[in-house]
Amino acid sequence: MAFELPPLPYAQDALAPHISAETLEYHYGKHHQTYVDKLNAAVEGKPEAKQSLEELVRTASGGVFNNAAQIWNHTFYWNSLKPKGGGEPTGDLKAAIERDFGSVKACKEALAECVKTHFGSGWAWLVVKDGKLAVVAGHDADNPLRDGATPLLTIDAWEHAFYIDYRNAKPKYVEAVLEHLINWDFAAENLAAAK
Repeated sequence: MAFELPPLPYAQDALAPHISAETLEYHYGKHHQTYVDKLNAAVEGKPEAKQSLEELVRTASGGVFNNAAQIWNHTFYWNSLKPKGGGEPTGDLKAAIERDFGSVKACKEALAECVKTHFGSGWAWLVVKDGKLAVVAGHDADNPLRDGATPLLTIDAWEHAFYIDYRNAKPKYVEAVLEHLINWDFAAENLAAAK
């Protein structure tokens, strides 16, 4: 069965004005779809076509890995955002963030710094590994699953994530994501599932 583009968890204009419908039209509708198309072409008639996306992220290499990981990463990113997001986490996630970062503010600053200082294309990930939360950078299609970590949420640092709306002002994009769109509930669900 061919890999498919997963549906967005909200309407294409639901993240506006922070991320426009036009950005999603290109980022989701074209970039994300292209990764799906390229992965299907690369695995057609091969054993990899029967593997799950997560298996390919963990084990594949070359173009198969790049496209599988970008499908997985982007799907995870869309779920890491939500309309009227932002604010602060609650419950076990907040407690874990305060334990490992000192404060929610320090965690947000670590995520922001990771995106703002990332050179080239990649991702900023909030992960849990060995029972501890951390912010890690991933270059290109890199994914923390390959390092034994569990992703809780991610922020896309690729230029196509912000250029239509923010041009070269990556810090403004990161601020908008963290203040208005980040989905702490999704991160909390991922933390609970990791236990």
